[in-house]
Amino acid sequence: MQSQHELLDFFTQTRARSEEICSHLKTEDYVVQPVENVSPPKWHLGHTTWFFEEFVLKPHQKDYQLFDENSAYVFNSYYESVGDKVIRTNRGNLSRPTVSWIYDYRDYVTKALKEFLKEAEISKELCGIIEIGCHHEKQHQELLLTDIKFILGNNPLFPKYNDKFKENPIQNFTQEWISVSEDIYQVGHQSNDFCYDNEMGTHKVYLNDFEISNKLITNAEFIEFIEDGAYEQVLLWHAEGWDWINTNNIKAPLYWHHTNGNWHQYTLNGLEKINPAAPLSHISYYEAFAFAQWKGLRLPTEFEWEVAQDKFDWGNRWEWTESAYSPYPNFKKPEGALGEYNGKFMVSQKVLRGASVATSPNHSRHTYRNFFHPQLRWQFTGLRLAK
Repeated sequence: MQSQHELLDFFTQTRARSEEICSHLKTEDYVVQPVENVSPPKWHLGHTTWFFEEFVLKPHQKDYQLFDENSAYVFNSYYESVGDKVIRTNRGNLSRPTVSWIYDYRDYVTKALKEFLKEAEISKELCGIIEIGCHHEKQHQELLLTDIKFILGNNPLFPKYNDKFKENPIQNFTQEWISVSEDIYQVGHQSNDFCYDNEMGTHKVYLNDFEISNKLITNAEFIEFIEDGAYEQVLLWHAEGWDWINTNNIKAPLYWHHTNGNWHQYTLNGLEKINPAAPLSHISYYEAFAFAQWKGLRLPTEFEWEVAQDKFDWGNRWEWTESAYSPYPNFKKPEGALGEYNGKFMVSQKVLRGASVATSPNHSRHTYRNFFHPQLRWQFTGLRLAK
């Protein structure tokens, strides 16, 4: 647990980073919502502000005055116990409140919380809620980058976000297999540092002998998969995956375009020719599974990944695992609305491990359990093979 002074610095830095991410946008970019799971950037800025207002300032700062009485209705996401909200599909219809209003709202709440942290004696429990709020905003910083990429990547002009973001770091080393011996291993979060409730419940798992690749699958390897006609080979796919690729006419990873005989990829630097050596990204679990089948191999479980992670380089891509997102033994949801944070999503989703080039600083750890529905691809998702 951070001290109150450390928490003030952490909060201040976190708030500034969200605004730096959005500093490269034009006003019109803030409002667009191309699909349901992509939220407008201005909504992210408002939602992460509402979180601190709703869970910290409103119940704990004496005589706190809401910036606007409609903030909770507009910026609540999935907290059913908190009250009514704008449905997710309608976030892109919010031409009002304006972008300038959002920044005024952020400034108002940021100043209020900084004063609160400077002047009030805060309980350990409340410090924990503020720390969760900062990490919650860091999650939205990654969503900001991936949502901005989806918004700009679906613009026919393929506009550039900026020249600085490097999304395709090369793993410039030879692929090798790391052997892990059969044994009983302890998994789960084991330190006093911050973690989410879904990482808690340290427990033992039995693992058979296995091997795991030290390297992520590259674009070049996936091009071989495509050129072998794997998207037309029904026996490689789950039934749901086969239905998904045919219903949606999926022939390649998200943001890939085959033009003039070459593969190109939309990146935050604009449309670029694909680098064959770069780690594959923006694939669904269905595609990851089919690729593993095509190679005669498999995806690792989340526990295999966690046990072996100190032996390989990770952090460029969220890595699909073969594990369903489910509670650890003795998992307990926190009391109140914050209990809705993770537990209620433990159904019909797959666990991803690692981090990505879009993950904010000081937000990754080897026990982190990310989770998404198997068809989603707009995050920087890739894969590592096991056998």
